[in-house]
Amino acid sequence: MSTPLVHRPESNGASVQVIPAAASGATSSGTAEYALPTTVRGMGAQVAAALGLLTGLWVALSPLFLTLQYTGTNAGTVDLISGLAVAGVSALALASPRGFAGLQLGSAALGVWLIIAGPILNQKHPIADPMYWSNSWAGGVLIALAAASLAAITITLRRPARR
Repeated sequence: MSTPLVHRPESNGASVQVIPAAASGATSSGTAEYALPTTVRGMGAQVAAALGLLTGLWVALSPLFLTLQYTGTNAGTVDLISGLAVAGVSALALASPRGFAGLQLGSAALGVWLIIAGPILNQKHPIADPMYWSNSWAGGVLIALAAASLAAITITLRRPARR
């Protein structure tokens, strides 16, 4: 028994990628969408987005586990909003097999915010040391992941097409 194949033709009519239709999730129109990225850099962007999502969830949930502030609730609110923003940006980047450069820049900016939020919030109410450490590490991780993803995107964009 033969397996029907779905072809993705190039602009010159040559078929580069051939995948089994049953395994690709082909739709009724006959086109197939890939469930996973096809390159190592695409998978790297997916891993970076997943780690960013986990980091954002940690920042959002850390007020439940750590003492962030001795008086007031602005540190917990900032962590919740920042963590949900990071998780949202990472979820959007995770939806794309190659990632979006703008989303990675947003993730890096949120990482910088997490690092500087403690000293800014400390002006009104004293911030506990666990908040400084948790947010500094989370911000550093976000900046490193964004830098790695941006480097992968830049390398992919600069590479000439194979013939």
